[in-house]
Amino acid sequence: MAEAQLYGLQDEFTCSVCLDTLTDPVTILCGHNFCQKCLTNYWDQSQVCSCRQCRHIFTTRPELKRNTLLNEVIKKFKRPRLSPPLSQSYASFGDVECDFCTGEEV
Repeated sequence: MAEAQLYGLQDEFTCSVCLDTLTDPVTILCGHNFCQKCLTNYWDQSQVCSCRQCRHIFTTRPELKRNTLLNEVIKKFKRPRLSPPLSQSYASFGDVECDFCTGEEV
């Protein structure tokens, strides 16, 4: 159930610079998350250090620290989904599995 809820949060795991799933995520002082490489490149090319999402301007360039918890959550998010469990009723060839009960319709 918890893994199913992760898939509803895909936008939360997206970098607003590269528009891909976060890689080596860092969280800046305003609380927004970016790929470490994307934010570093963005700030290297800008005259001021600002948040790409909320436009908050930082007076000095903040030190970037990796968000290890978010990184672990993203690893689980990227893990391939398991197939749904196989049906417990074993209908034989020509039988039609009933959608409303656990028995078979023949």
